[in-house]
Amino acid sequence: MTAVQRVAIAGSGVAALAAAIQLAKAGVQVEVFEAKPELGTVGSGISLQGNALRVFDALGAWDDIRAAGFPFEGLTLRAPGPGAAVVAELPDVKSGGPDYPAAMGMPRADLARILFDHAVAAGARVRFDARVTGLRQTEQGVEVLVNDEPVGVFDLLVGADGVNSAVRELIGIETRPQPTGMGIWRAFVSRPADVPRSELYYGGRMYIAGYTPTGDNSMYAFLVEKAQDRSGVSEGEATRIMIDESRAYDGPWNSVRADLEAGAPANYTWFTQHLVEAPWNRGRVVIIGDAAHSCPPTIAQGAAQALEDALVLTELLVAADTLDQGVWDAFHARRLPRAGAVVSASVQLGQWQLDGDRDADAGGLIFGIAKKMAEPA
Repeated sequence: MTAVQRVAIAGSGVAALAAAIQLAKAGVQVEVFEAKPELGTVGSGISLQGNALRVFDALGAWDDIRAAGFPFEGLTLRAPGPGAAVVAELPDVKSGGPDYPAAMGMPRADLARILFDHAVAAGARVRFDARVTGLRQTEQGVEVLVNDEPVGVFDLLVGADGVNSAVRELIGIETRPQPTGMGIWRAFVSRPADVPRSELYYGGRMYIAGYTPTGDNSMYAFLVEKAQDRSGVSEGEATRIMIDESRAYDGPWNSVRADLEAGAPANYTWFTQHLVEAPWNRGRVVIIGDAAHSCPPTIAQGAAQALEDALVLTELLVAADTLDQGVWDAFHARRLPRAGAVVSASVQLGQWQLDGDRDADAGGLIFGIAKKMAEPA
């Protein structure tokens, strides 16, 4: 017996689909409602730390994800300027444990497709063009409105609908993502043979320049700058700006620029951060993933934390007989301190760069968070 028999999930990102997989595998009737017309992905590639890979294994999706991604160990630091001299080769903490690579890069579209296929195979129903627009809670459950029409009464509604969560607003949580002061250019490009792992350049015109392999023949490259209003920039101008801003960086960046000059598109977003304080639920409605917390990708833990939210929540729901306060207390005790530590550290790393603090112990902070993440959620 599980604490819930029928669950609605808003969103179709990693947290939503992970929760759908685990609940459907346990025999729960799961309906996923996605506002977009199709399975969408924002951005080019994604970096996944070992603790995210450990969750994929629990979902039963690890073999497919490993085959579609590019696993690697360690991190290379390079200097800006001619030759892109290697400054250091750093080991990674294997935050997923010894059975998994330290990290992996993969195209976001491939990750979304794999998790979607596993959710459907487990028995979850997914509807697109289906925006959660309202809810009414009763003693028996929560009635969910989609596109302003009632779609049924559920034991639980999970709001996994991203940083601009509609469910978060519907249950009266006022916390919203706030800009951190940094913006990022991203492009999906080909991977040179001499890029076997993530590489970062500190200094030069950007706060950070880097790239992460996502496959044998692909990687995503990025430049982090002081946040600017780039809303009026055309697609062609975006590519030109990324080319110009990357000229301080040599080595594999020459290949990145060649792809951009050949037409690879660039996109721009601001870094934001937020953390909803406990409780993340209001009665039989709960938010997880980016709806509950978000952070800059300075330690690449965003997806991992969303996945852990889903895994812990579903573990507790499947183990309990009733959806009572004990379930929520256990959920918040396991998730809020961990997600909060990641948000705080991610924001701090960026702030040190904004402040030009050369004495900050960035390496120590990153290592400390990685050690925490090595302990299962």
